[in-house]
Amino acid sequence: MKKIKLAVTGCLGRMGQQIIKSAKSDKKFKLVTVTESKIINKKISGIKLELNDESAFRKANVIIDFTVPKCTFQVLRIASKLKKKVVIGTTGFTKKEEELIKKYAGKIPILKAGNMSLGINLLMYLTEIASKSLGNNFLSKVYEVHHKHKKDHPSGTALMLGKGIAVGKKKDFYKMIGNKYFNKKTFPYGKKINFNSIRRGETIGEHEVKFSSGKEIITLNHEAFDRALYSEGALAAAKWLMRKKPGLYSMRDLLAFK
Repeated sequence: MKKIKLAVTGCLGRMGQQIIKSAKSDKKFKLVTVTESKIINKKISGIKLELNDESAFRKANVIIDFTVPKCTFQVLRIASKLKKKVVIGTTGFTKKEEELIKKYAGKIPILKAGNMSLGINLLMYLTEIASKSLGNNFLSKVYEVHHKHKKDHPSGTALMLGKGIAVGKKKDFYKMIGNKYFNKKTFPYGKKINFNSIRRGETIGEHEVKFSSGKEIITLNHEAFDRALYSEGALAAAKWLMRKKPGLYSMRDLLAFK
């Protein structure tokens, strides 16, 4: 079987390194390109680091990008020109940037997810069902914990879960975003969705959605223990994307949740 030629951006970051590690163990992939924002005289798995440019991505079939929005759009501009498929695990996009990604998806296949794990995507699906079933008498909030190095907050996953609440209620997510708390021991429910982000130690990821009527509380939660959850999910997304036409896809499409 012909191997998928893989490019990994942000190759020195936590997720970049984890994706490279997982790809080396997967016989369906051949790592051909690793990039960083600055040139460093270093090799990873025998491959010289490059910048995000046409010569770097030309040899790849698919690009996996877990970086920052500025870098992601640099990758998308080049990938769009070269007609390369892109898996995006980057988080922290604005509403305007989300719309721009949709435009790029009109030219190339893109799979974008705030979290690549099966468990989290199932949690989002269950969140939608709970939100729809419980109705407007229940207030909601989202709690998340990540390692101290994570810069964006709320996390992309927390925002995914918040969107699940909004979808369940058939409301505009951006209009339902409430207060965003940081490192608070407790935080309130609200008519809008409140978020609390904790940054500590080397925590891989904890997420919790709570619904309360004042008389009872329903809690949905997920805890990750190994970053390989995300890298293996990203590689599964890359394999799946190889068969797809231009369009914007999610892990929901890959997992076929109904």
